[in-house]
Amino acid sequence: MEEKANEATAREPGGARLKKSEKKKRGPVIAGVLLAVMIAADLGLGWYANSRPGFWPNTDILGQDVSGLTAAEAAEKLETALPDIGLMVYDMPEEGRFYSAGMATDLAGAPPHVVLSLEEMGVSLDPAAAAADAFDFQHGGSILTAGKAYLSHSRGVRWTNFTGKTACQVDGEKLAKAAAQAAEALSYAPQDTGYTVTDDALLLHAAKDGRQVDEAALLEQMKSLSWLGDLSLKAPCASTPARIRTAQEIYDEVHGEVKNAGYDAETDTITPEQMGADFDVSAAQAALDAAAPGETVEIDAKIQHPEVTAADLRAVLFRDVLGEARTKVGGTAARKSNVQLSASTINNYVMNTGDVFSYNGVVGKRTAANGYKPAPAYVKGETVDEIGGGICQTSSTLYLACLRGNLEITERYAHRYIPSYIAAGMDATVSWGGPDYKFTNDTSYPIKIVTSYENGYLTVKLLGTNVTGITAKMTNERLSTTNFEVVYEDDPTLAPGQEKVKTTPYTGSKWRTYRHLYDKDGKLISSAYEATSDYKARNRVILRGPVVQTQEPAAPVIGPGDIPADVPAVPEEPAVPDDPAEEPGTAPVEEPPVSVIVVPEELWDEGA
Repeated sequence: MEEKANEATAREPGGARLKKSEKKKRGPVIAGVLLAVMIAADLGLGWYANSRPGFWPNTDILGQDVSGLTAAEAAEKLETALPDIGLMVYDMPEEGRFYSAGMATDLAGAPPHVVLSLEEMGVSLDPAAAAADAFDFQHGGSILTAGKAYLSHSRGVRWTNFTGKTACQVDGEKLAKAAAQAAEALSYAPQDTGYTVTDDALLLHAAKDGRQVDEAALLEQMKSLSWLGDLSLKAPCASTPARIRTAQEIYDEVHGEVKNAGYDAETDTITPEQMGADFDVSAAQAALDAAAPGETVEIDAKIQHPEVTAADLRAVLFRDVLGEARTKVGGTAARKSNVQLSASTINNYVMNTGDVFSYNGVVGKRTAANGYKPAPAYVKGETVDEIGGGICQTSSTLYLACLRGNLEITERYAHRYIPSYIAAGMDATVSWGGPDYKFTNDTSYPIKIVTSYENGYLTVKLLGTNVTGITAKMTNERLSTTNFEVVYEDDPTLAPGQEKVKTTPYTGSKWRTYRHLYDKDGKLISSAYEATSDYKARNRVILRGPVVQTQEPAAPVIGPGDIPADVPAVPEEPAVPDDPAEEPGTAPVEEPPVSVIVVPEELWDEGA
């Protein structure tokens, strides 16, 4: 019993014992005392924080450190710093930092940004009111929370929650202009994967998505003045994806694709040259994969240089007359009009290196709506009036100018019957949907076709650049002649014994032409076969009235017969400069194999 009594008691100080129930009663009392002490401390610290004459530690107003300053002192500091205070508008979020105009040069690694001063935005700030608003906001809170806030500041947490809108006035027009300026500066088009070929390397440009800032939404954010706390604002924007190209695609485009500088007739400007590049595709792809968006990386490459650069071309563009031809235009007024119109259509046409000229493609379909008139043309061997008759004289004159310009003839057909306005073998017939005339600019410089019509003569010049001084002359050689026959047809509408010529005749002939090249000193360099032209014969058809008495039919008359004066069997003195008959001749050159193209007779509708 004595032991149990001892367990139920506890000694008091000095030997007295307490009961357990008494000890339990004192625990809450002690906790209450401690809580009271803590509350008192918080209240005291809160009172202390709110009663301080200066701003708390680590306090910023509009990016200016005002820690420990009174409101009046803070106002003075803001007044001094006001010209350097601005808003940082950026297009990507960045946590935990603010920006000001004074810090703009220290933004290494920051996202794309624009700094707008308060003046640019039309924001007028009263420094005294701003400092007073900030002081009242910081010191006017409950003393229950002020103590904890003060401790946080004392431990390094910065206060940047200035919302002094009442201290500001805004010029709406200036603010709108500033928003537009920021939106334009932060918006950019997508940058596709690209390349630049330099003199000794290949530069690859990694793709970078574009960005478009929503100007209206940005303006609303700026109007809210919510940025006064940390002077930063994220611009609302949307991305535009860029086109990503592989190194193999670039290789396929630039490998061996060397282009001389050229000429753009529409803008009257010289287009730059294009160099080619040969490089390791795998290494280039690895470099692109490792590159940051928009970054440019240099790739080792073997560079292929063009023959003519823009600087070279600028000094010699259209300097020389490569070739020229002149023909007399005869026939009806409608035919002359068609020649003039077709010549004007090809006038000033420009071809860069490698371009192929198509007469049908450039002149287009010959229709009344396009200004062409009915004039004599060949249809199935007969001479009839057709829309556009005569335009072959333009193509033929151009052909001869090309021959004299030593250019590459891509496609050419001789007329069915030998024409009178140009030397044999130097004509080029055309027809919409049928024969075409084409030639290629195989020089290293641009070529311009220049035509003129004056005093009944058509002149075609080819302007370009002749750096070698080589000139070309043409000669022709008649290989054979095919005489026409005189054929009679009965015509009951004629009186007995009366005759009337229905069809005028043409003597057929076969010609071979040669191109002769001379150096700048006039010395013959080479002579080469150019083309063979086979002109058909056309019989002379005579209508006659009924025969009065039966008699033996007359034997056919064979021979040159009556050839119209304007269509000679063999041109004597063609009305063109440098008559081929007067150009130096050479021994026949062995004729290489020639592909023969047969064109249906019904397509020959513009050959006159």
